[in-house]
Amino acid sequence: MSQSLNTSDLESRLESLSAGEGLALIAELFPGKVVFSTSLGQEDQVITQLIATQNLPVQIFSLDTGRLFPETLELLARTESKYKTRIKVYYPETSSVEKLVGEIGINGFYESVENRKSCCYVRKVEPLKRALAGNEVWITGLRAEQSANRGGMKRVEWDEANQILKYNPLLDWTFDQMIAYINEHKIPYNPLHDQGFVSIGCAPCTRAIFPGEDARAGRWWWEDSKKECGLHAK
Repeated sequence: MSQSLNTSDLESRLESLSAGEGLALIAELFPGKVVFSTSLGQEDQVITQLIATQNLPVQIFSLDTGRLFPETLELLARTESKYKTRIKVYYPETSSVEKLVGEIGINGFYESVENRKSCCYVRKVEPLKRALAGNEVWITGLRAEQSANRGGMKRVEWDEANQILKYNPLLDWTFDQMIAYINEHKIPYNPLHDQGFVSIGCAPCTRAIFPGEDARAGRWWWEDSKKECGLHAK
C-alpha cells in the first residue's frame, strides 16, 4: 500500500483495539506483506508472543550486527524453541563490514558520531532495508515512554526513508504494564535486563543505566545525541 493510505483512518480503527487485536487486524488488512523486526528486547518479546500465540501470518526477523551480546543470541534460540517458530536473521554485507573496519578501525565508532552512524548504517540500517523490501507494514516495539524523541510518535506512521507503513502496537504501554505482561505470560527475556540494561543493542555500545537515568541513556553513552541508530529515522 502506498503513502496515499489514510493513516488517520487506520489509527482510528486500531485505537480501541488491544495490541493483540491490532496485530491481527493489520495481518488481515495486509496479507503476506507484514513483517516484524525484533531486537529481542522486552517490548519485542511481548510482540513475538502475541504474533506466535495467535499464529498470525507475520514474518519475524532480527538483525545480527556481529557485535551482539551472547545473551541476546541465546535468547533468540530460546524464543524460537518456546514458540516453535523461526526468526529470520539478516546479517550485514561482509564486504561493507570489512571496508568500514578498514577505514575506522574495529572500535572506531567511539571516535565520532559520524563514525558511529556509519557503523550503525552498515550493520543495521542496510540489512533492515533488505528485510523490509517488498513489504507494506513494518511492526516495531517502540514505546512513547522510552525517550523524548519517541514521545511524539503515533501508533501508525508512514516511514518515508523505507517507504513503508510503520505500526507501533505497544506505543502507549507503560514499562510497568509491559513487565506485568511478561511475568503473567512467562515470556523469556534477556537476563541483562535484571542487571540494569534497559535498552540492549550491540555489546560495545550498551551499558547498564544508573537510577533515574533515561531508558536510552545506556546506548552510545559516550556521545551527546538523540540515542538513535537510524532505523527509526523519519
